[in-house]
Amino acid sequence: MASLKVTLNWMGDKMEMKAWNGAPPVMRSELFVPNFGRTKFRTFVGLLFLPYTGMVLSFSVIGSMLARRIYWDRVAAIVVIYFLGLGIAAHALDALGSRRAKPWGSVFTRLQLWLLAIFSLVSAYLIAIYFIVRHVPLLGSMALCEGFFVFAYNLEMFGGRFHTDKWFAFSWGFLPVLAGYIMQTNQISAEALLLAASMALFSLIEIKASRPYRDFKWRDNNLRDEEASVMMRYEVILKSLSSGILLLGGGLLIWRITG
Repeated sequence: MASLKVTLNWMGDKMEMKAWNGAPPVMRSELFVPNFGRTKFRTFVGLLFLPYTGMVLSFSVIGSMLARRIYWDRVAAIVVIYFLGLGIAAHALDALGSRRAKPWGSVFTRLQLWLLAIFSLVSAYLIAIYFIVRHVPLLGSMALCEGFFVFAYNLEMFGGRFHTDKWFAFSWGFLPVLAGYIMQTNQISAEALLLAASMALFSLIEIKASRPYRDFKWRDNNLRDEEASVMMRYEVILKSLSSGILLLGGGLLIWRITG
């Protein structure tokens, strides 16, 4: 029995690694993908796209910190909602809806990705509904908007009409800031709209830089010297942008905690 178990584990690892090797080098070589642990663990962490998920979580914190009075349980809740809704669910759906080569190979089956997306979305909406009913009914409008874009953007529905850079900036830049502010105040203000618009522009820069960077990285082994140089510039832009947004969100958080 022990020998059979070892054999089955070995076969499972071989199958996972074969599926992982089906993922393009752009994914397997990303800095946010750990180089330790089993294939499914590494793939799951990679699937979260942590630098970009971190940006969106920071947007929700930045919007929250704009409120005069801070309810810290609501700050934690909006971060968890976006981690589940974007970090897990939206990226799982993106892997399902991708029209080009699957970004993470076939480590996760379509059924597993659907289950991951549905479980995460249901969990996120249960938390959101609690606060909508108890404290912030206006948050319901954000829940409807983000729910639409989770499917329309990531599954490239409606002929891909909403799978554009501008809608990306709106759904994952503008709305998270506004949702963070609404979560605290149950209202919309001019300053919140302006701040949301500014973060949307940062999201637009991120997606504009990430698309050509991803295309270069996809054929990393066949790049000419000048193309490799351009790819590195895009990488610096993306790293600086995500780090800057994370620091801004963290700085505002510390300021409100200590202030």
